[in-house]
Amino acid sequence: MSDYIVVMVTAPEKEAPGLARALVEERLVACVNLLREIRSVYWWKGKIEDEPEVLCIMKTRSALFEALRNRVRELHSYEVPEIIALPILAGNEPYLDWIAASTRP
Repeated sequence: MSDYIVVMVTAPEKEAPGLARALVEERLVACVNLLREIRSVYWWKGKIEDEPEVLCIMKTRSALFEALRNRVRELHSYEVPEIIALPILAGNEPYLDWIAASTRP
């Protein structure tokens, strides 16, 4: 498994900045990019939903995923939030070192 991951979480526009700030302050992630004005179309409770959202792209260490997932669940307003982790297979070594230095030991 890769030492570093990218975690994607979608959230309502008013909620995303606070979620991002909390996760950075708690050092669960080194950085969160907020991509505004995405539109999600999905099945929920028997009907198709079509909602504006923000995509939060988070960079962290794989060892922090469980704690990050649990904290997102606590902070997020959705009953079933999207929390998807993808491995970083390669990257700029100084940037990866920065991720390590910016997150919990």
